Amino acid sequence: MGVMSHRNKTGSRFLDILYEDAYLTVVCKPSGLLTVSYPGSTARTVLDILYDMRRKRGLVSKKIHPAVVHRLDRDTSGVLILALSAQSKKRLMDNWGTLVTERRYRALCEIQTDDGFPLPDDGIIDRPLLFNAYHQSYAVDKSKYTGRETPLTAITRYRVLSRNAGYALIECELETGRKNQIRAHLASYGLPVAGDVSYRARTNPDNRLCLHARSLVFTHPFTGEKLSFDVPEPPQWALYASTSKEK
Repeated sequence: MGVMSHRNKTGSRFLDILYEDAYLTVVCKPSGLLTVSYPGSTARTVLDILYDMRRKRGLVSKKIHPAVVHRLDRDTSGVLILALSAQSKKRLMDNWGTLVTERRYRALCEIQTDDGFPLPDDGIIDRPLLFNAYHQSYAVDKSKYTGRETPLTAITRYRVLSRNAGYALIECELETGRKNQIRAHLASYGLPVAGDVSYRARTNPDNRLCLHARSLVFTHPFTGEKLSFDVPEPPQWALYASTSKEK
């Protein structure tokens, strides 16, 4: 589906509306923008901007009001669904596991290993997650974990699209949707997402966290229509991970 013409700028913040109807809106969230606020924050969010856009068009009321269904990290860009009523939110959240059939991400990763690339070119990362005192998730090897806490199951399917000595462009598909799952899984193999200081990335070639929610496929919870959205990641990521000498 093409991007609709509705665009609103608030400072340097904007939202591209990929789809909207009476029940839901699909947007492309830019990097650096919170999906929803947290206690003590005064930063603008996706919800704030979408609310203003719809209010100016006379599309907000007590019954019709944007609401969060799922989230992307502040510095992750990409496709995001928002409900437009309490009924839509409930139906989407209650049936998320059956309605959503595909969620694919692209990540530009540093290669921090010294003894070759640490993963096959495609496969499954099945490493459960624990959380530290700062509520940051980290992956553990099930065969070696002996702690008392029970880790959360976390499974990511991946495919290496290209790589060189320094970077790899990796496509990931979520089977579970844990907090920071892709970032924690890749970092556990010495492949932190570029620009991700939380997981000890050493470089920041694109001045942002290089993680993008590229595609989302789901069944509309009211009409039954299959909706598919695909927004490419920045094209320079492929160049950073290219095997060609011409960059």
